[in-house]
Amino acid sequence: MVIINACKIAVHKLKMFGELVMFSHTLFSLPFAIISMVWASGGWPSGRIMLWGLIALIGARNGANAFNRLVDRTFDGENPRTAHRHLPQRLLAEKEVAVFVVVNYAIFIAASGMLNLLCLILSPVAIVLISTYSYTKRFTYLSHLYLGFVIASAPIGAWFAVTGQIAFTPFVIGTVVMLWIAGFDIIYGTQDIEFDRRAGLWSIPSYFGLENALRIAKALHFIMIMLLLFLYVWRGLGWMYLVGIGIATLLLMTEHNIIKPSNRQLMKVASYNLNQVISTVILTCTLVDYFYVS
Repeated sequence: MVIINACKIAVHKLKMFGELVMFSHTLFSLPFAIISMVWASGGWPSGRIMLWGLIALIGARNGANAFNRLVDRTFDGENPRTAHRHLPQRLLAEKEVAVFVVVNYAIFIAASGMLNLLCLILSPVAIVLISTYSYTKRFTYLSHLYLGFVIASAPIGAWFAVTGQIAFTPFVIGTVVMLWIAGFDIIYGTQDIEFDRRAGLWSIPSYFGLENALRIAKALHFIMIMLLLFLYVWRGLGWMYLVGIGIATLLLMTEHNIIKPSNRQLMKVASYNLNQVISTVILTCTLVDYFYVS
């Protein structure tokens, strides 16, 4: 009975930590990391690289998200939209989350070391970058782009994991991810315009206003699509890749057309659900194109 209760408590804790770091949102960076790995290796990378690359990605992402929740706990508690989160509600203790951060960063470093020397050397730099995002909202409205820049490290790191070398293509993929993430983070941030202004937090919506912020988000997503088309030419990709970009473009247009900051559920669909579909569509069409069309 004691063992059963202990297992139930452990499962409950894992569930809360999964909710804390929004584990389901791994779909934002993982598809582009897989594309980067496949292109870097000229096919499917070895099982060892896939395994340790995935572990590194999850460790870095979980650590960064938990760190962000820890740093933002006071603001989250004051914001009606985020007051229900685990730390403001004391569903998880601050020490527990701090340990979770350290463990995940340690996993990231260890997994990086299992990949190659370049990944190991760059792992502390990556930790600094993904951790400092949490503070950018205190002093610059470019925090959305910095968030995108941080998440863009996934496909860049995936390329390094396979080749151990720096190249042009992963930085283009990373820029695509940066612009895409920044765009929908701006959309999501339109819900907090008034709170950000009262709390002294910086964001493009609070600095430029709702309409201008949405124009900036559209511009970022337009450049993102142009870069995806550039990759089509640069890498000599096939028609199935273009189909994926076409579907992604239609989904982005839908995302921008359904924005309504006063409707929290609709904003969740626009900022998260549709974008999870976008990354999955791009991944699927790119892999089909690479292995069966091109």
